[in-house]
Amino acid sequence: MKLEKITSKPRRYDDACGTAHALDLVGERWALLVMRELMLGPRRFGDLKADLPGISANVLTQRLEGLEAAGVARRRKLPPPASVQVYELTDWGRESEPVILGLGRWGARSPLLDPKMPLSAVSMMLSLRAMFDPARAGDIDVTIAFRCGDGAYWATVRDGQLTGERGEARDADVTITGTPGSIVGSIYGFTDLAVLEREGAVTVEGDRQALAAFSAIFELPEKAAG
Repeated sequence: MKLEKITSKPRRYDDACGTAHALDLVGERWALLVMRELMLGPRRFGDLKADLPGISANVLTQRLEGLEAAGVARRRKLPPPASVQVYELTDWGRESEPVILGLGRWGARSPLLDPKMPLSAVSMMLSLRAMFDPARAGDIDVTIAFRCGDGAYWATVRDGQLTGERGEARDADVTITGTPGSIVGSIYGFTDLAVLEREGAVTVEGDRQALAAFSAIFELPEKAAG
């Protein structure tokens, strides 16, 4: 079994540049991905670990402690009946969303990125935010429900804006069920929806025209020339 090396003391850049200091705070491996997974709200330790394949419990603990020490994240106990400990971003931590979305859009331009690799449900939702093109939205008014395993998510396009969170959708026009990768693949056109349905990778219930209209409002960036 391959063990991941744990750095006990974070290295610093000793540079007054804000970018350098940001890397002092969140530049350790896995830190930004932990922040990504917290972007839609509080998560339990086990849920974070499940959605970050490859991270060890020790490293996840260290990254969460580092984010807490930096003031980016905090832990708290949910009230009864849940009564479980969760981790969440602070208000300042949530301000990193445009940075994470921008980095994701920038990374999507890499010719080396394989869009068919697995991704988490939170990654799926943030990808939709990053690739949303308001100019294409027009007067579309549609709500999509996503079901990924035991998780429920929703996205609404209305008045030229995209909103979406974790949870059950109210009055969804269409529900699409599958893995996050299969769902995103069908929306972005990486894989034909009919093929995914025929293979049992996704199921669609509801207004298919609404799903088609929703899928048309996302624009993927061109690949970098290299």
